[in-house]
Amino acid sequence: MSIKQYISETKSEMKHVSWPTRKQTIVYTTLVIVVSIVVALYVSGLDTIFTGLFKSLILR
Repeated sequence: MSIKQYISETKSEMKHVSWPTRKQTIVYTTLVIVVSIVVALYVSGLDTIFTGLFKSLILR
């Protein structure tokens, strides 16, 4: 397969892609950021709890 053929087929396939609207992109991006923050806070909370347990139980 030549590079020209590859680029031609890629352009052809890109015409079949269903691109999200601007509003959908903003909503999905916001959702990803919010979920990432929530997960980070959850993991941070677990880390704090387990660090406290480790210090109180093992490092007496």
